[in-house]
Amino acid sequence: MRIDLVDQDHYADSGPPHEQLRWLRENDPVHRHEGEPAFWAVTRYDDVVHVSRHSELFSSHRKLALFDEMPEEQRALQRLMMLNQDPPEHTRRRSLVNRGFTPRTIGALEQHIREICDDLLDKCAGEADFVTDVAAPLPLYVICELLGAPVSDRDKLFNWSNRMIGAQDPDYAPASEDEGDPAMEVYAYANQLAALRRENPRDDIVTKLIQPDDNGETLTESEFDLFVLLLVVAGNETTRNAASGGMLALFDHPDQWDRLVADPSLARTAADEIVRWVSPVNLFRRTATRDVVLGGKQIKEDDKVVVFYSSANRDTSVFPDAEVFDIGRDPNPQIGFGGGGAHFCLGNHLAKLELRVLFEQLARRYPRLRRTGEARRLRSNFINGIKELPVVLR
Repeated sequence: MRIDLVDQDHYADSGPPHEQLRWLRENDPVHRHEGEPAFWAVTRYDDVVHVSRHSELFSSHRKLALFDEMPEEQRALQRLMMLNQDPPEHTRRRSLVNRGFTPRTIGALEQHIREICDDLLDKCAGEADFVTDVAAPLPLYVICELLGAPVSDRDKLFNWSNRMIGAQDPDYAPASEDEGDPAMEVYAYANQLAALRRENPRDDIVTKLIQPDDNGETLTESEFDLFVLLLVVAGNETTRNAASGGMLALFDHPDQWDRLVADPSLARTAADEIVRWVSPVNLFRRTATRDVVLGGKQIKEDDKVVVFYSSANRDTSVFPDAEVFDIGRDPNPQIGFGGGGAHFCLGNHLAKLELRVLFEQLARRYPRLRRTGEARRLRSNFINGIKELPVVLR
């Protein structure tokens, strides 16, 4: 079988190459993938978890966590972002940021998230685009709430996120070289928020993060800016694409939609199954810090190692009937938010709360929801995204 796991046109046409990934899991689970540079494609669940939990062997810091290569001068700034750090620096940074993501803080948002969902669903009753009218605004409203930013800023956040994630997609790519750098625009926005909160502290995550913790530690200006950038992109893209991909999965499996309508409490397990099935983040990159054997293959120091969550989440050794979309699946040890270890998604509880509440309200309020056209996918091998999904909400 011809293996090409990074062809962006394939992702735009039909999503992750599940047939190739299935063959690799069964025949060559740690596969030497041709490219510039070549890389090791890790496709089995246990191997993905192993790489994720051993930062001392597989670094996010050396050459960053994103798939694409970049010059060393760009890496230097990117290494200030938690995504591109290893312990112990990552541990210090995460302990500072955790203050804004305690279970108590997230749990207190449930009623507000329900109100946001109801408001969105009120506004788009009838014909709508599920992505731009429902799936995208939900996490953006929540991010504005976390940041203490005006809801009117959500369109700016949406635009910045699209431009950063969709740079290889013709709908989102810059129209000209004169178009500003979205990352720099987010940094400026973060600085404005921080300045406002220093003058007028509030009960929001920005106020918490610009203040010293119990040990007197605080985030530097650059660290804070990069955290806001990560929140704007990761906090938006994961929930948005899990929600739109989950809705598409329910359209493709109408028996599961009928189950959810009959029992909306299934939204709890449906949230995990949607994340497993969609795997909104398809891959992340690591770099070997020393010679190491993985899956029987000899990996050399500085080799590029890429973990595929979309493959691990369909590993039949972990998920019985892995190719079956089952909203009642329980237990469901999906790793759509990372395979554990230092980089397990900080906002995973928030994302699952948003998904649970959204699909519960959809099932209760619009049992005859149906799609009216084909989904259009994002041209990206990093984010398993959907750009458009026309529906009628009834």
